[in-house]
Amino acid sequence: MFPSLAAHRPWHVFRRVSLQQRSSLSQRPPRFPQLCHGWQSGGLHSLWFSLPDCRVVSLGLGKVQYYSTSDTGKDGPPKPPSGDAPSAAKVVSGAAQATPESPGATPQGLTKAETIQVKVRAVLKKREYGAKYTQNNFITAVRAMNEFCLKPSDLEQLRKIRRRSPHDDTEAFTVFLRSDVEAKALDVWGSHEALARERNLRKEVEREYQENIFRNQRLLQEYKDFWGNTKPRSGQRTTFLQGPGKVVMVAICINGLNFFFKLLAWVYTGSASMFSEAIHSLADTCNQALLALGISQSVRNPDAVHPYGFSNMRYIASLISGVGIFMMGAGLSWYHGIMGLLHPEPIESLLWAYCILAGSLVSEGATLLVAINEIKRSARQQGLSFYEYVMQSRDPSTNVVLLEDAAAVLGVILAAGCMGLTSLTGNPAYDSLGSLGVGTLLGTVSAFLIYTNTEALLGRSIQAERVQKLTEFLENDPAVRAIHDVKATDMGLSKVRFKAEVDFDGRVVTRSYLEKQDIDQILNDIQRVKTPEELENFMLKHGENIIDTLGAEVDRLEKELKQRNPEVRHVDLEIL
Repeated sequence: MFPSLAAHRPWHVFRRVSLQQRSSLSQRPPRFPQLCHGWQSGGLHSLWFSLPDCRVVSLGLGKVQYYSTSDTGKDGPPKPPSGDAPSAAKVVSGAAQATPESPGATPQGLTKAETIQVKVRAVLKKREYGAKYTQNNFITAVRAMNEFCLKPSDLEQLRKIRRRSPHDDTEAFTVFLRSDVEAKALDVWGSHEALARERNLRKEVEREYQENIFRNQRLLQEYKDFWGNTKPRSGQRTTFLQGPGKVVMVAICINGLNFFFKLLAWVYTGSASMFSEAIHSLADTCNQALLALGISQSVRNPDAVHPYGFSNMRYIASLISGVGIFMMGAGLSWYHGIMGLLHPEPIESLLWAYCILAGSLVSEGATLLVAINEIKRSARQQGLSFYEYVMQSRDPSTNVVLLEDAAAVLGVILAAGCMGLTSLTGNPAYDSLGSLGVGTLLGTVSAFLIYTNTEALLGRSIQAERVQKLTEFLENDPAVRAIHDVKATDMGLSKVRFKAEVDFDGRVVTRSYLEKQDIDQILNDIQRVKTPEELENFMLKHGENIIDTLGAEVDRLEKELKQRNPEVRHVDLEIL
């Protein structure tokens, strides 16, 4: 019964066996005790063996071995080439010779279908790199000269490798293997101690240079002129001749004149409302001078300390301006109004005060119209309404001028009305109430400026529609499977920073790499692969090239995203 059962049951087919048959089989002693014992002593731990059908998999160091009692299954492991593993006949023959019952022959009851098959599959041994491994790192020529104290002539003798450039203005640049640079540094300086001494000496020289940096300004300028590195600072000279800069300069001139004439009117009349208006104009002049400073700083080019530029300086200046309006304008107006109610004093003729207020109304209204026209133009360029542009604080400098001039116009009207009531009734309390009203108006404007600029400095997201537009552009690319964790932050001055995690389609990326290769040459290389070492070298070569192709795909997506959306200045696509 035992041979017939095994003959009709290949290793990949399972059938039910009655309890009686199982008990009878389990009660039989093993036919090959020495064979099983020999396998255990050979280093295969926890080996389970059962007849008639079994498939044993044993994991060893660097090899995977398959054991089966049948070779008729289609799903069995692939047959190894000759010489890679001992054949089934050899294994059975060795086992039979070790069996005293039938030495030198196949054991009784073991049919041809039950011969033991040994399949060996070689895998590469895992390589341990340790906690720190920098032998394959690339470094630039600048780092090699700075960190390893080498000269350009020393680098000429090293292997040069062309890599994709991380900058948009260049396609590729030259790098060196860190191991080569370290070896060259030791060859030049003799030892690690000598190299460390040279580094410390150069650091000391650099520190002395930093201390005398002002003395070297002329030399640095000559160096820049010699190499042609004289880039303008984003047209800083024309910054105040157009756009927000022009609005701020007009406001500074008009508010300065208004402060001077209002101050004369307050000295002549002693009106609390006129004093509040004079303080209001002074606060506007100082705050707009601060805005001009913020605008001039915001157009500076990025440097090593501030890689994303200085565009937030406008928001910082506007925030400080809002605080200044609250302290100087609202605070002094409230104080003078309260003192006027507590200690009322008679007011002199208000004729000159009315004339100065009328002139101030005209000048403040003109500045207000300039700010309104500038905001309308900017809002139309960005596809926003006037209200949305102001509420989102897209241009903080122009918003400050707009709100300050709007408050100034309303303040002039309020002050003139309260002064008129005082002239009609002779009660100075109305004039003090006008001062309190102007202070409240300034406090409201300052609170709005503080809130909107704080939101902008915290990193506000752009509109959901624009985020969806950017996401759809990436998802429509064939190399992208999905987009996750999208963040689009408004950096100010119509600049957007976009960040997303991208799940790339490895098949598309690999196909893009293969389209640029000689397929016949790759096929020939595959046919020449005979050993695990040759396979490793083949995979390492093409694996590195495929990674470079993936990096090129990331660069392409970032470039196209910037071209289609000019407001997106910084793109960070992370590979998921």
